[in-house]
Amino acid sequence: MPRHDIPDSHAPTVAAPPVSHANFSIGDIVRHRVFDFRGVIFDVDPVFANSDEWYEAIPEQIRPKKDQPFYHLLAENRESSYVAYVSQQNLVPDDSDEPVDHPGIAGLFTGLEDGRYRLKHQHRH
Repeated sequence: MPRHDIPDSHAPTVAAPPVSHANFSIGDIVRHRVFDFRGVIFDVDPVFANSDEWYEAIPEQIRPKKDQPFYHLLAENRESSYVAYVSQQNLVPDDSDEPVDHPGIAGLFTGLEDGRYRLKHQHRH
């Protein structure tokens, strides 16, 4: 009778995908490394989780790799507020100490405290 608790030395090994670590957390204020906008993080995907159409619309020479965290931001620039989806490689901490002026903040966060936004209790896991 075969023993199922002993690994089969003939079974193919499957390499695990690289583990990426998020450098930022929900509530952090960040700035885009290249484009002139900033925002507050309200969700994190451990790897790319948007549509292929969205990804392919990014010019190939600046297209980020998919195997890194991507962040959902309540973003702002000088003209408007919007939601952005940005790769980790394109974000840097925002050190301006200025609040983010986005209408969605009040629905998700209690306010700015010690340089980051605090998530409302009902949105915590």
